[in-house]
Parts: sequence; structure tokens; C-alpha cells
Amino acid sequence: MDADADTVVFEAPAHFRFYKSGRIERLHRPPILPAGDDEATGVTSKDVVLDADTGLSVRLYLPKLQEPSTKLLVLVYFHGGSFLIESADSSTYHNYVNALAAAAGVLAVSVDYRLAPEHPLPAAYDDSWAALQWAALAQDEWIREHGDTARLFLAGDSAGANIVHDMLMRVASNDGSPRVEGAILLHPWFGGSKPVEGEHPAAPMVTGMLWSYACPGAVGGADDPRMNPLAPGAPALERLGCVRMLVTAGLADGLAARDRAYHDAVAGSAWGGTAAWHGSDGEGHVFFLEKPGCDNAKQLMDRVVAFIAGA
Repeated sequence: MDADADTVVFEAPAHFRFYKSGRIERLHRPPILPAGDDEATGVTSKDVVLDADTGLSVRLYLPKLQEPSTKLLVLVYFHGGSFLIESADSSTYHNYVNALAAAAGVLAVSVDYRLAPEHPLPAAYDDSWAALQWAALAQDEWIREHGDTARLFLAGDSAGANIVHDMLMRVASNDGSPRVEGAILLHPWFGGSKPVEGEHPAAPMVTGMLWSYACPGAVGGADDPRMNPLAPGAPALERLGCVRMLVTAGLADGLAARDRAYHDAVAGSAWGGTAAWHGSDGEGHVFFLEKPGCDNAKQLMDRVVAFIAGA
């Protein structure tokens, strides 16, 4: 046995620790919350297993209906966590998606995909694609009775926003099916082998290391087009499979410059859709999950709700 197997080779304080053996120790373990009725928002949630063999499941959120016949826009949400931590049923994401469903009046489908390194990418992408297709085909009574899959939105934060990008490219490769009306990329986690203008010079090294743990088989390392959509040879952004897009960032986040570069590249491409940008002054990465009651988090939620509504 390797005497150095328990040597720490990478640590994200309070989040996770990697050992030379390849083992991960997850330090960030928020409480797991059950699905059910939320009296404060009137939202009801439930869990549905999509694949018993892989463990793929989703948590659905149904806001209180004024009229039983009301058809709600369907929003598929992908949680963040560097593809390494977090889950759809953690307090972090249960509370956020519950609040989003209530504020926007949408039927939300939060995807609990498999995590790396136990399940390296593309497992999370493949699970997310399976869940998106399941939702679009209304293979659940809530979606059949209360969802309007002709108005389909995708949303995610950090690694989940990275998944949103991958889903849009898969839609394009699938003859534009399912049709996605809008995509919301909250503080997307993208990277590359070289810093973009305004990015800290050390950022590519950190991103590349994390990406290597999540996707050890990546071609081109951090310039794999799934991590760096702006890399030479990456699929053209004009292929993005949605009609509208909102990209957001905390302007004190180390990813802000790359997120802005992604937005600008999408907006400047031959893509026929419309791209919007929202920056939160003085805020760090996914601040809205940690302090949802602050003014900037409320402003961001208002912007997301307005975007969904078509504003």
C-alpha cells in the first residue's frame, strides 16, 4: 500500500479535501431536508426516482395554484458544487429552488445527479440529460397536469450552470429537441488553460486541478470545451439550443471576468437568441445561496423572475 495514499493533495477549505489515493473527503455537508409541504411559501415538493440502477432522481416543486387548471412553465434546475459535492435535497438547494418556484410561479424539477470522483464526468452530464428529457416528455403526473413543457427553462448555479451550457449543446445536436425557451446561468463555472482579461493569473491552475478530479478523461484538460466553451475548436456558440439566456455573476467572484467573457461571446456570436447580463456589485461566488435575504440576493431573484416572465 502506498504510504503516501493519505497525503492531502488539494483542499478547498470547508468544502472538500482530496488525497493522493484519489479519495475525497466532503467537508461541506449541509442538512438533508425532506420533500413535503412548505407552509411559508405554499410550495409542495416530492422526490421521484428516475433510474434505480444509477440512483438518478429529481425533486419536483409545485407552487400553490390559484386555479387547478393553471399550466405552469417548467424549469429544470441543476445544482452546483464543482461536480463533487451537494445534492438536490440539501438545505442549500431545497430552500433555494423552493423559493424560486414560489417567486416565479414555475413547476421546478431539481436534478440529483451522480457526483465525481466516484462517478467521473460525463456521469453528471448524462444524468442531467436523462432528467431533462424525462421532464420534457411529462413523465410525471404533476408535469402532465400542471406543467406546460412548451415553455421549458433550464437553470443552474456554478457547476450546475456549466451543465446548463452542456444541455444546450446537446439540444442543438438533438435537432433542437427538446425546445428550450430560456436558460439561466447563475455564476457559471467555466475555466481554461490561460486566464481571460481581468482574471487572476492563478485561476486557470485551480480550475484545471478541480476539473481533473471531476473529469480525469478530459481531452485538452481545462480547455475541454465543456469546461472552456471559448477554447479554440469548441462547438460554435451560435448552436446554443435556447431562445433567451441570462448570465449572472458576483462581481467580486474570481469567475466574474470569465462569466462576462462567456456572455459577451454568446451575445457577439451568430446565435439568433438574446443574451442578458446581471452583475452583483461586491458579491462573491453563489452569495445568494449563503445569504438569500440580502439586498443583492433579492435583486438577483427579482431579475431571474423577470427574465422568466419575459422581461
